[in-house]
Amino acid sequence: MTLKKALPPKTLLAALLAASALSLSALPAAAEDVVRLGNLKLAHFGAVSYTQMLTDCGIKVEERIFAKGPDIMQAMVAGELDVGATASEAAISGRAAGAPIYIVAGFAKGGARLVAAPEAKVTKVADLKGKKVGVTRGGIQEVLLAAELAQNNLTWSDQPGKDVQIIYLNYPDLNQALMLKQLDAIMQTEPQGSQAVNGGFGVEVMKPYDTAIGSPVRTLVMSEEFHDKHKAVAEKFMRCFVKATKTFIDKPEVASKYVRETLFKKQLTEADFNSAMGNAQYSYDIDPAQIQITGETMAKYGVSKMAKVPTATDYVKLDLLADAKKDLDIQ
Repeated sequence: MTLKKALPPKTLLAALLAASALSLSALPAAAEDVVRLGNLKLAHFGAVSYTQMLTDCGIKVEERIFAKGPDIMQAMVAGELDVGATASEAAISGRAAGAPIYIVAGFAKGGARLVAAPEAKVTKVADLKGKKVGVTRGGIQEVLLAAELAQNNLTWSDQPGKDVQIIYLNYPDLNQALMLKQLDAIMQTEPQGSQAVNGGFGVEVMKPYDTAIGSPVRTLVMSEEFHDKHKAVAEKFMRCFVKATKTFIDKPEVASKYVRETLFKKQLTEADFNSAMGNAQYSYDIDPAQIQITGETMAKYGVSKMAKVPTATDYVKLDLLADAKKDLDIQ
């Protein structure tokens, strides 16, 4: 029988270390925390979408695109999303209906445009009397349209008999209906509003920012459970959002390329993007007072059936935003 020669201590240690390294390399990498994000395919929602492209956030962002803000709120109530990007009216309506959500930041301002068919000869809101006007139900554009019509002493309904007949369509369908001369005007979002004007089948009547709402702010919303019970991951996502937004503000060429080529899959021209973002601005901040005014305007004109307008200071929670901006040295 041949006896195996014992390895010298140094050689044995080296062998053990090599074996240990080999066994560790065979183990799967630690899983990243996943954040489920609901978003809209709109130009000014681009920075929120860009969070999934940042590799240094310590999280994996899984984005789902929805047709409109209320659909995102429904998915959040169903527990399918952690974070959602919506216009303020969806967040307000959701909270009024008991949705367990917080508004945690504002990611864009503006983004609305009243556009008319050239032959409709509409140059001001008062000219909408006797016209058919399209808008997306449940969008902030519907709130702005109601406020503008009321401010000009016009009545409206989705049935004939009022000063203005409202036709409810999704954002892309509004442009199609205007192009086919089925509507006289539309209260549209961006970039669809810019596309209508640049395409020659629409003319801008106004940017509807002269009501009590002012320039509307878009809201970044978190589920209460995600905010309260998964604080560390929520903090990572907020820092990621602030980084993405700063990138888009500081480097508009990055914003343009991402929105046009990735979000819109090369179906948006550079001219349309520039025009759209000339009517919207990427942002971080939000004012609870503006959210309160928006909710009260919605209730006043019956845009949302709320038993009671929720108190903005109860669900606008800006602690994560403040910490993220401080960490990243952003004023």
